Amino acid sequence: MPWLGPIIAVLVWEGLAHVLADTFVLAGPTAILGYLYDNAGLISRALAETLGNAVAGFIIGNLAAVLLAVIATVWPRSDAMVRGLALVVFCLPLVATGPILRVAFGPGDGPQIVLAALAVYYTTLIPLLVGLRAVPAGWLDLVRSYGRGGWATLVHVRAMAALPYFVAGLQIAAPAAFLGAMVGEFTGAERGMGVLTIRAMRDMNVEMTWALAVVATAVAVAGFWAIGWIARQFMQGEPPVILSPPQADKRGNAFLTLLGIVAVLLLIWWGGLKVLGISPFFAKGPVEVFDALFLAPDAPLVRATLGTSLAETAVFLFPGYVAGLGAGALLAMLIVLVPRAAGTAMPLAIALRSVPIITTAPLVVLVTGRGAVGTITLVAIMVFFPTFVACLHGLRQAPGRVIDVMRSYAARPLTVLTRVQVPAMLPAFFAAARMNVPASVLAVTVVEWLATGNGIGSLMALSASQSDYDMLWSAVVLVAILSALGYAGVGWLERRVLATYAPEQLQ
Repeated sequence: MPWLGPIIAVLVWEGLAHVLADTFVLAGPTAILGYLYDNAGLISRALAETLGNAVAGFIIGNLAAVLLAVIATVWPRSDAMVRGLALVVFCLPLVATGPILRVAFGPGDGPQIVLAALAVYYTTLIPLLVGLRAVPAGWLDLVRSYGRGGWATLVHVRAMAALPYFVAGLQIAAPAAFLGAMVGEFTGAERGMGVLTIRAMRDMNVEMTWALAVVATAVAVAGFWAIGWIARQFMQGEPPVILSPPQADKRGNAFLTLLGIVAVLLLIWWGGLKVLGISPFFAKGPVEVFDALFLAPDAPLVRATLGTSLAETAVFLFPGYVAGLGAGALLAMLIVLVPRAAGTAMPLAIALRSVPIITTAPLVVLVTGRGAVGTITLVAIMVFFPTFVACLHGLRQAPGRVIDVMRSYAARPLTVLTRVQVPAMLPAFFAAARMNVPASVLAVTVVEWLATGNGIGSLMALSASQSDYDMLWSAVVLVAILSALGYAGVGWLERRVLATYAPEQLQ
């Protein structure tokens, strides 16, 4: 009975709401439905505004991801540059980029759409790149034997193999687009779900806060299932058996590649400010940030402030990141071992992540307090869902013929899982681990901004409100660098594991 779990959860939720009625923390389903009925017009107008921006950002961000993946695949020498630039842009914290985009675009929907696009393009790009490489070497040899080039290989072989991974990326992107649009509305929009969320938190309106969370969850769940349903209409084939030999190391000089990425980034940063013509009072270029960090009279104070804030953030960031990765992978394995658990676990898992962190952060902190537990929990929630979806798709990419052989020898389900399905999952798991490095930074900075008042997220929000743009831009650069270093660390571990279990990913 797959519906039994959600029904029990709703009944427990209603009971807790009555028990905690005097704490102004939790609103029950009946109170939420009552609020939605009384304010249907207000909520529907806000939802239409945010949903329109999220859909626009979702389309733009995913088109950008597909374009970048095609460039990196057709022209392999550009792979490191594409990944590096895409990573750094994704590492820019939304807490800081929101106010910057508001100044650059002015009033209107521009910042919301851009932030929605920025929130999704990377979560699609990484799984897509993994899928484009999940191709048996024999298929590539066959295409070459007919004298066809890289473009034919991309269209007729790699694109088909990448479809399951692409769908996983789109499903992860659906809630992220809604979150990005809401963050954009936080920076000064006039309408939308984000604007109502600010009003609900300011007025301590618990019914309104939970009603917004429920509506946002419903939208995200609908997007998740709709993408999955459409994908199932086109994906009927069985995953191929991939037996690729280890490849010779074709990577270029890593140091020169890094220098090239840094040079291009600095050029884009400096040139972008010149092209946009933003006021120097607000827009700080590479020279100004270097001056603020190392040459200005108050540079030691700036560095000390940033160091203290980063230390506060790191205490919560790493445990939440690891907990989210572990929970997502373990739940995906549980569902594969016990398929009946999917009926109960899947809706709850989707709902847990689909509630935008903007609405859950204040509530979780109210329940768990402003200490470590609340922040770590929210970071883990942010990391959990992309990992869960990616790992579930990865487990299902285990070749059916290999599983049939194992079962013909009476292998136990746990043996099939550990010997066949988990190795097939590893590329997707590491793709999720890489994309979750900046996602966890986003989570912890948003929590610090909205709820705890500590760490680098709070410092960036405070700097923006006080027009201390030297500090704001310095914090953005520092957070982006640290995210890139974390990403590189995960990539180092990934290369060593995949060299044994999925060597085609290292081509």
